[in-house]
Amino acid sequence: MIITEPSWKSLVVETTTPIFTKEQCQLIIAAGQSEPKQQAEVGGSHKGAVDTKTRTSHISWIPFNKMPEMYKAIEQIMLKTNGNHFGFDGMRITEPAQYTEYPSGGFYDWHIDSDINCKHQPPVRKISMTCLLSDESEFEGGGLELMSDGNIVKPKQGQAIFFASFIRHRVIPITKGIRKSLVMWFGGPSFK
Repeated sequence: MIITEPSWKSLVVETTTPIFTKEQCQLIIAAGQSEPKQQAEVGGSHKGAVDTKTRTSHISWIPFNKMPEMYKAIEQIMLKTNGNHFGFDGMRITEPAQYTEYPSGGFYDWHIDSDINCKHQPPVRKISMTCLLSDESEFEGGGLELMSDGNIVKPKQGQAIFFASFIRHRVIPITKGIRKSLVMWFGGPSFK
């Protein structure tokens, strides 16, 4: 017996048009910059630590009540994207949005966003999203590389990439300027 996934399923989806305008991106940047800034950690909430050999960036967390319209718009896009491409059960926003700044030399080496032990993550992270907030002319480098060397996505300002959280990915080093992005995770019940 051969089991195959439906032909409509995808593990990586790039929005064809921006989900946020330039002005909306600026509002999100301002919201992220107004929150406490911290050095990004690796290893998740259970064993997170600063490791500059793996990740160099600064992050802040945008509270749900600070930008409810942003959260509502992202949730609607995620639900449509999930229905059309992923087909995961019970999907919802599970964590606040992470505003991230990668300075020149900043990067995030190969990693996955879900915990290998799903019991640590009820709900289980199933879909990750990265939305570029910077104008792409404001930095060089910093592409999102998915699954293997050379598979680089370079979205335009306001454009989002949705991908299965268990996919290996990285942000290649910034060579000039600052890359600003919004990162979110969406989860649901354990995989069946």
